[in-house]
Amino acid sequence: MKKHKLLNISIIVMALLAFAFVQKTSITNITGINFIEQDWDKALNTAKLQKKLVFVDVYATWCGPCKMLKRKAFADKKIADFFNENFVNVSVDAEKGVGLQLANKYAVSAYPTLLFTDASGNPVLYSVGYMNESELMAFAKAALKKTEKK
Repeated sequence: MKKHKLLNISIIVMALLAFAFVQKTSITNITGINFIEQDWDKALNTAKLQKKLVFVDVYATWCGPCKMLKRKAFADKKIADFFNENFVNVSVDAEKGVGLQLANKYAVSAYPTLLFTDASGNPVLYSVGYMNESELMAFAKAALKKTEKK
């Protein structure tokens, strides 16, 4: 009987350890661009405080290239690290909420539309359509270069 209890306790302890390990790895392996979702005012205020440009991803939920962009380029660790360090990132669904206003303001006519603005919302650089990782990185660097103080 004691062996049976010891075995049960061992199994429970092992299960708890395994669960703790799985939880830790799932949290620490999170990668990707950190986006503010559907909150334009928060993005602008954060950009003003941090003195950064705003990267805006304007998408539609039904858009295949938008989904591929999120799954590939936005999830790439090198891209994510660069964007998270250099920009305030905001993602908006152009067909609801503040996304409708932004789509109108920036004359969005196709998805995905990617743009950089200054902290006041003035456009700096604009692009329409899917970009792979190297194209997205070049686009981001071009936005930074365009705003460099000489």
